[in-house]
Amino acid sequence: MPGENLSRDEARERAALLSVDGYEVSLDLRSAVGDTDAEPRTFRSVTTIRFRCAEPGATSFADLIAPSVTAVSLNGKDLDPGAVFDGSRILLEDLGDDNELVVDAQCAYSRTGEGLHRFVDPEDGEVYLYTQYEPADSRRVFANFEQPDLKAPFRFEVRAPEGWVAWSNGLGELHDGVWQFAETKPISTYITAIVAGPYHYVTDHYSRTFDDGTTLEIPLGALCRKGLARHFDADDVFLVTKQGLDFFHDHFDYPYPFGKYDQAFVPEYNLGAMENPGCVTFREEFIFRGKVTQASYERRANVILHEMAHMWFGDLVTMEWWDDLWLKESFADFMGSFSMVEATRFTNGWITFANNRKSWAYRADQLPSTHPITADIRDLQDAKLNFDGITYAKGASVLKQLVAYVGRDAFLEGSRRYFKRNAYGNTRLGDLLSVLEETSGRDMVAWSRAWLETAGVNSLTPQVLLGSEGRIDELAILQEAAESHPELRPHRVAVGLYRRTSEGALERYARAEVDVDGPRTVVAELAGAEAPELVLVNDDDLTYCKIRFDEGSLTTLRERLGEISDPLARALCWSALWNLTRDALMPARDFIDLVLRFAGRESDIGVLQMLHAWANSALTHYAAPEWRDTGGQLLAESALRELRQAEPGSQHQLTWARFFAAVASSEAELELLRDLLEGTAKIDGLEVDQELRWAFLEPLASHGVADEAVLAAELARDNTASGKRHQVRCLAARPSGAVKAQAWAAVVESDSLSNALVEATIAGFAQPSQRALGAPYVAKYFEVIERVWEERSIQIAMHVVRGLFPSLQDSQETLSATDAWLSEHEGAAPALRRLVLEARDDLARGLRAQACDLAAAG
Repeated sequence: MPGENLSRDEARERAALLSVDGYEVSLDLRSAVGDTDAEPRTFRSVTTIRFRCAEPGATSFADLIAPSVTAVSLNGKDLDPGAVFDGSRILLEDLGDDNELVVDAQCAYSRTGEGLHRFVDPEDGEVYLYTQYEPADSRRVFANFEQPDLKAPFRFEVRAPEGWVAWSNGLGELHDGVWQFAETKPISTYITAIVAGPYHYVTDHYSRTFDDGTTLEIPLGALCRKGLARHFDADDVFLVTKQGLDFFHDHFDYPYPFGKYDQAFVPEYNLGAMENPGCVTFREEFIFRGKVTQASYERRANVILHEMAHMWFGDLVTMEWWDDLWLKESFADFMGSFSMVEATRFTNGWITFANNRKSWAYRADQLPSTHPITADIRDLQDAKLNFDGITYAKGASVLKQLVAYVGRDAFLEGSRRYFKRNAYGNTRLGDLLSVLEETSGRDMVAWSRAWLETAGVNSLTPQVLLGSEGRIDELAILQEAAESHPELRPHRVAVGLYRRTSEGALERYARAEVDVDGPRTVVAELAGAEAPELVLVNDDDLTYCKIRFDEGSLTTLRERLGEISDPLARALCWSALWNLTRDALMPARDFIDLVLRFAGRESDIGVLQMLHAWANSALTHYAAPEWRDTGGQLLAESALRELRQAEPGSQHQLTWARFFAAVASSEAELELLRDLLEGTAKIDGLEVDQELRWAFLEPLASHGVADEAVLAAELARDNTASGKRHQVRCLAARPSGAVKAQAWAAVVESDSLSNALVEATIAGFAQPSQRALGAPYVAKYFEVIERVWEERSIQIAMHVVRGLFPSLQDSQETLSATDAWLSEHEGAAPALRRLVLEARDDLARGLRAQACDLAAAG
């Protein structure tokens, strides 16, 4: 649609011309309920915008994506909607000093999670609404100037069906059938919010008295669908919320500025959560329908605190344009772990960060689409794709390095000054660097140039020279960079030396912190230390790098990885070994062998879950095809053995049960899963609840053991939104050409499925055990993706392009087909080409790893 993809240059021109004084938005959502044949189903949206223009007589535009516009008035003059509205923009000519724009439109409810999403609960027929806007979908709900640097106060009102409650950023009251909300502080369009429906709502309260005697009162709320109310542990949500508010008040010296604090857990959500001030939205999967491990509660706490950090980093102070998205996402990602470790029961959060979040960053930073943390974002499509592992996890890792570089106190004091100087405003990179330079005395320009303005990840390898008496003569750290991104960065690292104790544990006996700079850095402090069995560079995970090992250390890990007593050190070693596997420096079968021998001794449940995911990925993508069946059988046998040996009822038992289901393939293994489902077999302490039932059913479906009738019966047992998603995934997983054709058509040739069911269908479509069934879709994929990108919403198009790439057809032929498409479609949308390039890189990496694994077989 013309004009829908706003460019950075257009945004800058408009920001120089306009400033916004306020919005009044009135939504009539009564059409959300009741039968209608109208397509699309729409609601009335009336927006009044008051704004100033720096150049009277100039021309600009407002943003709106809507099926139709009923009326447009500019400064009291009625305009012809057909003449000024092109489907995505409203032309504004002959602007005055002070202006008032009124737009009366029919906007469409969404089924893709973009704009105002409408969900019908299959369990009880109730309708639920919520908004999701980032980066630029508020224009699907009301007319506005859709860019982050045109902040303004907002006043919303909502007319909802009888019996509903509505929520927004400000406190709301019901007057004569209309929910009226308090005016917000100046905020960006993308963090405004509306939630409406018959939600289950729980309340609490937070109070804080500061040193100056003032008291801050914050009403707390938490809401979910009625069907999930019986599973909703709101007390734990409120506990983490209060702990987070205490932490941020202690460290930011700026009281929470947005009044109330509601947290809505909503269905069919595309993201993990969104930081709308006063009305945070989360995916409802954070409400657990069955037994989950402590890692799931830790993940939820981290997301709650991540979104809370945004109230300051992102909402109070907002980036000027999406180039500096990191100014909010990197900080929130870092602060989520920082606050969680220091303020909640999840004190091992840095282990999860090192093992899980940084794994995401390392992968993203080695893709051809990698970019500096401060990115070059040309337009909104670029912005949409930039919510990635660089902006989140690498940025957070670099901030962790920054804290080590400038010191904790200087970092936090810099944050406090940043908030006070830029409250309710917009910033760029230089605004943050200036305060950090003030508080630390460090050269932040040089640090920024190395860490924020270049891409790629460095590798650090220890070089150990021993003297004649068995002591270290010299220990040096060698730094390398990829040829494509040759920047060697300054690193503040800890180097740990490990050896066995008399009890057999591998423990650290010496440690030194050093500034690594250049290709080789000598660690003088460790000269003369007794010879180590393991040298761990980046001990304590202070910097962002790939860890390598000297030969002696690698030999130790192959023999005694499970004996490392410190869980963070162990997690760092596992992460380093996985990077060696991905880089085709360690055969996949060797990594799987390490998992087989040592995963059963892993105490940290989050690390164990990551090991299971890595082992499965190594088998699927990196192992030589000739060895896959053998490797799969070894993993299944090990998983079943660990499952039977695990403490009854423990989270380790549950984790091994899920992994066993993921790798089961033999007739006996599938029969055990079926018997556990039917209750004819039992494992002491293992409760097969509804979520675990679906986990067992997917492999049964993908191997042809559970048919359509079995899955229909299970849906009847679990006739919920979650149950429907599980059933759709399992249906698409069945080993049949007709099934694959039906699933392909449902996703590619039709737009009838919601975003959640598109995801579920794609997840079931490609199964590692069904590579032959996917072969016909290689050519079809490249035939349709450009059309899909043009015709579907960007969220759905991203699901299709990423999810249906034929990665399981891992051959040179598929790589060549990908290269041919890229060569023949140089004019395709840059964001589409980026997704294909990323998938191509993963495929090529897999082929290199398979060659490494095959060579290991001799």
